[in-house]
Amino acid sequence: MVWRWVSKFIFLFAHFSGLWFQLSKSREGLQDPQWVESAWFWRTGWKKLIDIAQEAPETVFWAADEAGLYLQATTSFVWSAIGETPIVRTDPGRKQTHFYGGVNLGSGKEIVLRSDVMVSEVSAQFLQAILDSEPNVPVVVFWDRAPWHRGEEVKKLLDSNPRLQIIFFPTASPDLNPQEHVWKAARKVISHNHTISSLPELANRFEEFLTNTAFPSSF
Repeated sequence: MVWRWVSKFIFLFAHFSGLWFQLSKSREGLQDPQWVESAWFWRTGWKKLIDIAQEAPETVFWAADEAGLYLQATTSFVWSAIGETPIVRTDPGRKQTHFYGGVNLGSGKEIVLRSDVMVSEVSAQFLQAILDSEPNVPVVVFWDRAPWHRGEEVKKLLDSNPRLQIIFFPTASPDLNPQEHVWKAARKVISHNHTISSLPELANRFEEFLTNTAFPSSF
């Protein structure tokens, strides 16, 4: 009985608001290109993973990404006395550095490479660091389609290391990348509300936290 009156109220409200419940005349635009690409990734990506697992069960899987670290502090919720707003004194500049980061999806181990630039040459150096950490076994790295993840230097590395495979995430899908959760954890501990006045010191603490912490993944 109650639901009947609620339904009637909703109907009358919509009617007098100029709305009407009806079927659409067209299905055009329902398939978001990014959603389609994501569906393609899971359909073809999982098939490739199954093939790899069957053919080379010793394969090691990594997820990788890059992040910028600014001296200017980011803010987050903190405990404070009632009626007193906490103040974080931040650097007025925009000094920053970049980190390449990769997490082993089995062990949670993190590999980090600090760099002032993100280019194909540095991407190749980072991939080589992952290979060096996993000698004599096949390696699969998931990361996004950033232009510096392609380039000539990366191509040369892939050509000379057939045991390394790259699988690209769909465009604009950071939620699929476990490394994004690693960045979030590091920022929460190190860079949120910080009072460090030196970018090198902040970067050192950020890197130290990453390399000394295991980040379990349910990927």
